[in-house]
Amino acid sequence: MDTAENTATDTAANRSQAAPGALADFARFVLCGGGLGLAAGFAVAALASWIPWALANALVTVVSTLLATELHARFTFGAGGRATWRQHTQSAGSAAAAYAVTCAAMLALHQLVATPGAVLEQAVYLSASALAGLARFAVLRLVVFTRTRTREVPGPRTSPARPAAVTVLA
Repeated sequence: MDTAENTATDTAANRSQAAPGALADFARFVLCGGGLGLAAGFAVAALASWIPWALANALVTVVSTLLATELHARFTFGAGGRATWRQHTQSAGSAAAAYAVTCAAMLALHQLVATPGAVLEQAVYLSASALAGLARFAVLRLVVFTRTRTREVPGPRTSPARPAAVTVLA
């Protein structure tokens, strides 16, 4: 096999490994973040009976973002350790955007329906959270935890039986 064939084979192998990595990351993201998101939805509903909804959403968003960032650092994106302050700060930015999306969805609901029931409010809140969660996954995977993943990516594949191509200058 010549160098071009080796490069094409290695590139195809790297692509096939990248897709399962993203799928596995997404599955862990849904499990950790989705589970926490469902709990947050119920917490917001419970708190909103005592304080204004936007304040309840803000409090729950702060607490759940701190917990989720730790879970994502340790389990979802393979860091295996605690989240850094940089990761918490970047994650907070994406959470602020998610907070804005959920608030906008609830505001729109209350503009369209005079007195929505609890089930409709939960459905709208969780749907907005799910959409915001998809965007958060992309931001967390591609920006916040990218350095963690790139450290684990192996270098070019070579084996003793097939050494890397050597260029000879004549």
